[in-house]
Amino acid sequence: MSSIIFVVIISLVCLLGFFNEKVTKLTYEISLMLFSVVIGGILLLAATLTKGTDISGVLSQANFINIEGFLMEGVLCFMLFAGSCHIKLTDFKTFARQVSVLAFVCTLLGACFYGFLFYGASLLLGLNLSLPVCLMFGSIVAPTDPIAATSILSKFGLPKNISFLIEGESLFNDGVGVALFVCFSGLATATSSGGFFSVMLREILGAVAAGAVVTALCFLLFRNTKSKTLGIFVSLMSVSVSYAVCERLGFSGAIASVVCGILFSALRSRFCKDDSPEKSETFDTFWETLDVLLNSLLYVMLGLSFVHILQADHVVILALTAIAANFVARLGSLSISSLFMGRIPDGYDRLNFIKLLTWGGLRGGLSVALAMSTREMLPEQIYYVILGGTYAIVFFTTVVQGLSMKPVYNRISDSVRLRAK
Repeated sequence: MSSIIFVVIISLVCLLGFFNEKVTKLTYEISLMLFSVVIGGILLLAATLTKGTDISGVLSQANFINIEGFLMEGVLCFMLFAGSCHIKLTDFKTFARQVSVLAFVCTLLGACFYGFLFYGASLLLGLNLSLPVCLMFGSIVAPTDPIAATSILSKFGLPKNISFLIEGESLFNDGVGVALFVCFSGLATATSSGGFFSVMLREILGAVAAGAVVTALCFLLFRNTKSKTLGIFVSLMSVSVSYAVCERLGFSGAIASVVCGILFSALRSRFCKDDSPEKSETFDTFWETLDVLLNSLLYVMLGLSFVHILQADHVVILALTAIAANFVARLGSLSISSLFMGRIPDGYDRLNFIKLLTWGGLRGGLSVALAMSTREMLPEQIYYVILGGTYAIVFFTTVVQGLSMKPVYNRISDSVRLRAK
C-alpha cells in the first residue's frame, strides 16, 4: 500500500468513525463500509463528469487498492491472531464436535451447493460458466468471515456458547475454504493440485503442526521475559513466522495464525499467572487496538473498491443471483450439517439455530482476496462475474444482514424463550 493511499484510507477511518459516533451511531464496521461505498460512488461520478471519460475508462483506472496483497501478503495473520488470542482452549474441548462440523462439513456442503446453484443460474443467464468455475466460486464465498463475526456479531449480546460456535466456525473454515479453492481452481484451469484429501491434510494438519511448533518455541521467550514490549514483539514474531513457514510449505497460513492465537491464550493462562498486571494489560490492549485498526482499514478499502462490481455486465441480475444462491446454499448446508452436531447449546432448537447462523453468516475480505486471485486464471469477462458476485455477497451480508442482525436475533430469542416455557 503506497503512503498516499494509506494516508487517504486512515483519514477516512478517522473522519467516518467520528461522523458515525456523533451522528449516525451505526455499528462501527458497517458504517465504515457503507459510507466508503457512498464516497466511492461520489468520486466515480465526479471523475466521470470532470474528466469527460466514459464510465468504463474510469472504472478501469479505479483498481488502485490491492486488497489481495493487503490481506494475503500483509495483515491477515495478525487479524486472525488478534481474533483468536483471547479464546479459551477449554471451550473448544467442550464444543469440538459442533465447531468441527460447522467448519468442515458445512463449508464443504455450502461450496458445493452454491456451485451447483450458480451453475444452473449461469445457464439461464447465458454466462457461459463451467461447473468447475462455479464450484470454485462456491469455495470463495462459502467460508464465513472471522473478522466480521468477531467485530460485528459480538456487539449484539449473543449467548456465550452460540457466539463461540459462530466465531469458532469462522476462524477455522478459512483453511477449509482455501483448500477447496485450490482443488476447484485446479479443475477449472485443468491443472493438477492433488486429491481433495491430500490437499486438506497439507493445508490443515500441516498448518496446525507448524503453528504449534513455532508458538511453543516462541512462547519460551515470552514466558521468560519481564518486558511488556518484548512480550508483544515475541507474539508478533510467533504469528508472522508461522504464517511465513506455512506459505512457504504450502500449508494454510490462516489456520496456523488461529492456532498461534489459541495456543498463546492457553499457554498464558497456564504459565503466566504470576506476570505483572501491566504486562497482561499491555498485551491485551495492543492486540485489541491493532485488531480494530486493521479491521477499519479493511472495511474502508472494501467500500472504496465496491466500484469493481460495476464492471460486470448485467450487474443487477448478477448481484441478485449471487446473493440468492448464497442464502439458499448457506441454509441448505446448515440444515444438513446440523444433523451431525449433537447438542445445540443455550437452549436453541435446530430450526432457530439454523435461522440464526444463516442470517449471521457474514462474508468479508478473504472472499474478495480469493476472488481477486483468479484474475490470471480466468478470461476477463468471467473474472468480473466472479469478482462482482463476490462483492455483492460481501456488501449484502455485511451491511444488510449486519444491520438487521439484532432484530433477527431478538425475534429468534423470543421464540427460544417461548419454547422453553
